[in-house]
Amino acid sequence: MASVIGALRRRIITPKTTETTLETRGFHDKGPAGRDVLETVGKSFLTGLGDALETGSPEHVDDRLRALPTRYRGFAYEGAAMGLALVDAMSLRGDRTGRFLSGAGAPHVYMAYVGIGWAMARLPRPLWPDTGRLDPLLRWLVHDGYGFHQAYFRTRDHVHRQVVDDRAARGTGDGAYALRAADQGIGRAVWFVAGTDPERAADLVEAFPESRRADLYSGVGLAATYAGGADEAELCRLRERAGAHARHLAQGSSFGAEARIRAGLLVPHTETATAVLCGTDAEKAARTSRDLRPEGAGPEDPARPRYEEWRVRVADELALRDGGGARP
Repeated sequence: MASVIGALRRRIITPKTTETTLETRGFHDKGPAGRDVLETVGKSFLTGLGDALETGSPEHVDDRLRALPTRYRGFAYEGAAMGLALVDAMSLRGDRTGRFLSGAGAPHVYMAYVGIGWAMARLPRPLWPDTGRLDPLLRWLVHDGYGFHQAYFRTRDHVHRQVVDDRAARGTGDGAYALRAADQGIGRAVWFVAGTDPERAADLVEAFPESRRADLYSGVGLAATYAGGADEAELCRLRERAGAHARHLAQGSSFGAEARIRAGLLVPHTETATAVLCGTDAEKAARTSRDLRPEGAGPEDPARPRYEEWRVRVADELALRDGGGARP
């Protein structure tokens, strides 16, 4: 019975792969290379989502996903975190998501938190996972995932019209900084909407109010580093277009490198991105993120939580390095 129910969940809830094509989404298509990267990312995410919905098991989904190609495996684990959060919500019992975060999903923790944000975007508020039980530093990545989802599926509103969606900020009680974290996710989505074209991505970011651009460029830098799709010359142009926000591109790139290296998923395009955006190799960029991560717990400034302190430290450090593309 469990397998039948799981198969039904997968069939009913998992979107068709056509939903991730650039044509369906109305995203810019700069050519076959960029299109293949972004559409394979989408398919990989749906694989993880579907496997999690079908198995309802952190352990079984890991067995299915660990053999996927290195470049795209992290996106499958992101989808799996979304799927397990949905199964938890539908069953009203269990802690599959928690087991995933402490077990098979731990190396992919950054992507997994983003996947939880996807689930929140699809669920009614009473069924949301309890974000108060999540890591207090990383919980902002849930809002990043929520922002990405809204920009990816409701692009006209959240990218072209720059609508501010405060549903997650209000629903979690995380307040104003949650909107900034969501903008970081919108920035990641901008890389997809732009079809990995740096000129198009910069044009989209610069259509937003200046107050939102630092967070958006951070998301663009993370996506350009983790997902890829642009060559060295294109990344150089992206850095030039970012201008004073190049430091925020670098911070996002550092986080993207750390997410890949923590999961053992380092690939050549990540090295290219950190060389251009951070002025260093991927391991050093990731180490900057690790070394500057805040320690401790307790009360924090709601307008500047430790997560934001972390981001600022990384941006400042990379901006100071000689010869790096991170300099403003």
